[in-house]
Order: sequence, then structure tokens, then C-alpha cells
Amino acid sequence: MNLFYLPGIIEGIYFLDEEESRHAVKVLRMGAGDPLTLADGKGTWYYARIKNADAKKCTFDVLEKKYFSKKDYCIHLAIAPTKNADRIEWLVEKNVEMGIDEISFMQCQTSERKNVNIERIEKIAVSAMKQSQQAWLPVINALKPFREIIQQQADQKFIGYVDASNPHHLKALAQPKKKYLILIGPEGDFSNEELELAQKNGFEKISLGTNRLRTETAGMVACQVLNLINS
Repeated sequence: MNLFYLPGIIEGIYFLDEEESRHAVKVLRMGAGDPLTLADGKGTWYYARIKNADAKKCTFDVLEKKYFSKKDYCIHLAIAPTKNADRIEWLVEKNVEMGIDEISFMQCQTSERKNVNIERIEKIAVSAMKQSQQAWLPVINALKPFREIIQQQADQKFIGYVDASNPHHLKALAQPKKKYLILIGPEGDFSNEELELAQKNGFEKISLGTNRLRTETAGMVACQVLNLINS
């Protein structure tokens, strides 16, 4: 099944944009009368039928809707963007496929990358949502300073920190069915000042294992650990 993304369907827009129209008509060779499945990114799938198979403006009629409730837990990952943009894009793609609710980009003291192409990141998230056939599109937040990120609220707040003396693994501290906020730092890790500030704001220092992980790998492992303890 091919899933199409159309956020405007909530407002009654019953036609695909030019990119999606071209994909449906030219690539998939869909025609009038063929079924379409669309997601609005807000929890609802729409089962439709193509009315006019125009490669620039493919129209359809909605036949049925199906709502998918949100999970009983929420994963918010705040991560410092990597120097190599490809790596952070890979992280977004894989975490969306596995199931994440929110991703924030975070500017830290040792961050090497000072900007993020949010428009491109959002397109990658949409593609991953469609590929994994999900109803909810994760929230993607633009780059914010570390001090702003740690002010956000959650049931459980964690900071991943490379420290051989850190005895607590994420899986041992995380409780099921909670709203989580987990911080993953840049290639140079968090500064001692940032670690101390996070802990003063209610974050628990956690380990993701004995191996030293790249930033994007740590972000993916954290997401998967939280998914698994809720499975």
C-alpha cells in the first residue's frame, strides 16, 4: 500500500499537491477509480478514490476515515545536530520509522554545527512516516539553545553523558507509560556546566551502554530503548 500525506485534507482539500500527484499518476500509474490512502499527520487515515488522475492536480473523493489513537507514552528527543548533516538526517529518518513523537535540535557549548535545514528535515520525516505507514507525524522543532531546551516539561527527563562511572542505564531508570525528554549531546559531549545545569533542572544522568556511541547512534538507541520498555 502506498500512503500519501495531505495535511490540508482536514480543511477539506481533496486534491494532491503537484509532487504527490506526479508520483501517483506518473510513477505509480494510478488512474480514475483507483483507491488512495492518505494521512493527515494528525492521527487519521482517509480511504479515497481517484476522481481525476491529473499529474499536476489529482483529485479524489473520500469514502471512509480511520482514526489512530496516540500511544500511551511520548518520546521527545533533544539532540545536538552533527557536523555532518547526513548523519542527523539519517537519525530523523530511522527514529520516525521506529516511532518518535518529537525531535528538537539543541545548540550546546561544543556544538560544531550552528544551523539545521528544518524544511529538509521535515520532508525526511514525512517520507519516513509514509514509508512506515504511520498516522502521526512527529513534531520537528528548530534549533534552540541548551538553556531553553532544559526548561521544557516531561514526566521523566534524562541526559545521556559519556562517563565511565555512570552506573545507571536508561532501561533501568525509565518507567513505562511516561512522557520522556532525553538529551543527546554533540560530538564533544556536554560540558560539565551543561551537565550540572541539566541535573539542577531535574534531569537524570544515564548511560546507553559501555561502548562510546556517535551522536546519531545514541539518539537512535535512546528512542528504541524507550519504545521497548513500553512494548
